[in-house]
Amino acid sequence: MAGSTFGELFRVTTFGESHGGGVGCIVDGCPAGLELSETHIQSELDRRKPGQSDLTTPRKEQDTITILSGVFQGRTTGTPIMMLAKNGDVRSEDYENLKNLYRPSHADFTFEKKFGLRDWRGSGRASARETLARVAAGAIAQKYLRENLGIECISFVQQVGAIATEISPSIVTKSAIDGSLVRCPDVDVATRMEELIRTVTSEKDSIGGIIRGVIRNVPIGLGEPVFDKLHADLGKAMLSINAAKGFDIGLGFAAVTLRGSQHNDPFTVKDGVVIPAKNDAGGVLGGISTGEDIVFRVAFKPVSTIGKPQNTATSEGKLTTVAASGRHDPCVLPRAVPIVDAMAALVIMDHYLRNHALGIKKQ
Repeated sequence: MAGSTFGELFRVTTFGESHGGGVGCIVDGCPAGLELSETHIQSELDRRKPGQSDLTTPRKEQDTITILSGVFQGRTTGTPIMMLAKNGDVRSEDYENLKNLYRPSHADFTFEKKFGLRDWRGSGRASARETLARVAAGAIAQKYLRENLGIECISFVQQVGAIATEISPSIVTKSAIDGSLVRCPDVDVATRMEELIRTVTSEKDSIGGIIRGVIRNVPIGLGEPVFDKLHADLGKAMLSINAAKGFDIGLGFAAVTLRGSQHNDPFTVKDGVVIPAKNDAGGVLGGISTGEDIVFRVAFKPVSTIGKPQNTATSEGKLTTVAASGRHDPCVLPRAVPIVDAMAALVIMDHYLRNHALGIKKQ
């Protein structure tokens, strides 16, 4: 299927379906010599896997990853890395009642109209289970960026429904994020978010929200002019995640209410180095990184598959109602955090390799 490969020099191709034999990926372009084992990958997959708490889908998958190629004696060889996680807790019968109708706001309709058929068992490639492969690939990129360049990709749940935290991305730590069931490092706000998700679950409904991401220690000069701007590639990466409906960077849409004199980031000199005095641009100017933290947001819609009855139509054109009985997340936000981290790392890794190929040195 077209559209299953991401990146230019650090290329990731994902494969597999939600109720097929498994889900995996092929990573091409990883430099040789990186220490790598299944353990390094598994730690990130465990952050994404289902069944972590009562806030997520009850589907039980260990998401145990196996590296099938590209690693020898614990180090990457520079050749394609193939990874696979087999599916285990598959209950395709849960979807029997959905195979001849279209779930509202779901990809059922568009997949069938485009390809002439669709995998109704958990949505096939349209399922968020595909993101397991992205997280596996992103774990490699994160490890390389962290160990070789000191770059760190962190994201957290900033908002669920109307409940939001104002915590600064500059002080957030990964341990604080993972210490929360909802992956919000603001303890008081996280408690309210959890209560809201539980309420929504009891009503057989779903809720959306916002994930805020920050990429730290990015060197100056990543990103290309015109079509391959760094923030454009980040936007594409984030909007390719299931249920993502919006992306902004820096002040984003809030900038429209400001004057240029308010929004512009003046330059100053610190220890003989020219730097922006503030970072309303979000770490990118002209599509190229400034050296400041890259700060962005990703908006996620409520999950479309819910237990409440909804009006819909069958593939034969008959009106009916649907109330899903499968296992679905009432809110994607807690499990989407490691996916956002992974996609951010894949973009930064790819652009770092582009600079390296051109002989552009770290600034």
